[in-house]
Amino acid sequence: MNSTQFEGRLSPTEERFENLRRRSGFFLAPLIFAIVMLFPLHALSQEAHFLAAIVAFTAMLWVTEAIPMPAAALLGPALCVGLGVGPMRTVFAPFADPVVFLFIGSFMLAQAMFHHGLDRRIAVTILSLKWVGPRPWRILLAFSGVALFLSMWLSNTATTALMYPIGLSLLAGMGRAGKPNGQVSNTRHYAAAIMLLCAFASSLGGMATPVGTPPNLIGLGMIERMMGVRISFFQWMLLALPIVVPLYFVLLLAVGRKARAQFSGMNGFHDWIKTERETLGPLSKGEKNTAIAFLCTATLWILPGIISVLFGSGSEVAKFLEVHLPESVAAIIGVTLLFVLPLNWHERTFTISWKQAVQIDWGTILLFGGGLSLGSLMFATGLAEGIGHTLQDWTGAHSIAAMTFLFTALAIVTSELTSNTASANVIIPIAIGLANASGANALLPALGACLGASMGFMLPVSTPPNAIVYGSGLVPITRMVRHGFAMDLAAAVVIPCVLLLWGPIVLSI
Repeated sequence: MNSTQFEGRLSPTEERFENLRRRSGFFLAPLIFAIVMLFPLHALSQEAHFLAAIVAFTAMLWVTEAIPMPAAALLGPALCVGLGVGPMRTVFAPFADPVVFLFIGSFMLAQAMFHHGLDRRIAVTILSLKWVGPRPWRILLAFSGVALFLSMWLSNTATTALMYPIGLSLLAGMGRAGKPNGQVSNTRHYAAAIMLLCAFASSLGGMATPVGTPPNLIGLGMIERMMGVRISFFQWMLLALPIVVPLYFVLLLAVGRKARAQFSGMNGFHDWIKTERETLGPLSKGEKNTAIAFLCTATLWILPGIISVLFGSGSEVAKFLEVHLPESVAAIIGVTLLFVLPLNWHERTFTISWKQAVQIDWGTILLFGGGLSLGSLMFATGLAEGIGHTLQDWTGAHSIAAMTFLFTALAIVTSELTSNTASANVIIPIAIGLANASGANALLPALGACLGASMGFMLPVSTPPNAIVYGSGLVPITRMVRHGFAMDLAAAVVIPCVLLLWGPIVLSI
C-alpha cells in the first residue's frame, strides 16, 4: 500500500518550512559531499573516505527530502559503483536480500486486508463489544487498542489512515463534532486524545512485530548481514512486546489524563455502531479468504519459535523449520494463497489480482535496499569502525549498557528530524561500528537504535501518522509536542532497560 496517498494537512507556516527544507537539500547535499571529500581523513582507506562522502550526501538528501527518498537510496549505491567503492554486484546485492521478500509479502497481505475492508471490520467489531459501551475511558482504550493491534501487521501510516476517519465519525456519532470548522465543542481534550491515540498507538504497535514497521526489518537485515545473527519472528515479539506494553500504558495515562467527556454526550455511540455495522454488511468472501491467508502466514511466522520453546532450539524439527521455512518464505506462501483462494471460481476471480497486489509501497522497499547496501559497505570498507572509534572518544561510551542508552536516544532524536526509515539506515550501522570498536557485542546497541528509530512523536512532520491527525485541526501543536516529548522520554528509558534486562535471556547472549 502506497503511504503517499495518506498525507495530513499542514499549516501555511509549516508548509513554508517544508518547502524551505526540501529546497535546501539541493545545496546542502552537494556541499557536505564536497566538504567530506576535501577533508583529510588519513585514518581511512580511499574507498572508506569516498563512502563517507556518499553516506553524508545520501543522509542529507534523506533528511531534507530534496528528491524522493527511494531515489536517493538508489543514487547512493550508484555513486559507490561510480567512485570505485565496490563492484556493482556487491553494491546492489542487498536489494535482493531475503528480508526484501518479507517486506513484499507483508505489504501485499496488508493491501488485501485494506482492499476487502477486513481491517475496518476488525476495528468496528472491537469497538462494538459490550464491554466498551458508551464509556469515555473504555472507548479510548478500545480505539487505541485496535490501532495498536492493526499496526502490528499493517504499516503505521495505513493503520492511522484507517483509524482516522473512524475516530472522526466516532466523535460525530457521540455528538461531539458539529462545528463547520471541524472543531469539537466542550470536549476538545477528548477529541485531541482520540486523534493523538490514533497516531501514537499506530507507531507503538509497529514495534511489536518484525513486519510492523520498516525500521524493524531494516534492523533485522543489518544485524543478520553484518553480525551473522538471525532473530526469529517469535524472538522479536518476545523482546518487543515487553517494551510496547508499558509504553502503551504511558501513552494512555499521558494522553487520556485530561480527556473528560460527559456521559450525556455518549448517547449517539450505539447509533454510530449500528450504522457502521449495517454499512459493513455480512462478511464477504474476500474478507474470509484474506483472513485465511493472514492467519496461515502469521502461524508460519511464529510456529518455529513456538517449536523452539517446546522442544528446544537444537531439536530436529526446530532446525528444519529454521532452514526450510524462514519468515520470507512464509510471507510468499501467504501471498500466494491470495492468488489461489477464489472469489468466484467460474469467473476465475481470486482474492486479489496482480494489479491490486502491486499497489504496495515499492519506495520503502527500495529505501531498505539502499540503506542495507550503504550499511554493508560501511563495514566492508572499515568506515563504520572508524566512526565508532570517533564516537567512543567523544562520548566515552565503552560498556554495552552505555552504548544501548546512547544509540536508543540518538535514534529517537534523529527520528524527530527525519523519517524513521532513514533514521534506522543511518544510526544502526554506526551503533554496530561503535560496539565492534569497543570489542563489545553489538546486538543490544543495534536493537536500541532500531527500536528508537520507531519513535518520533513530537512534531507533525516527524511521521506520516502525526501529519494525518494534525490535519484534523483537533490537535494543538503544543499538545502534540508536550505528549510527544513525554513518549520520547519514556521510550529512551524503557527501550534500553528492557533490552538490557530481558534481551540476553530472549536472545541467549
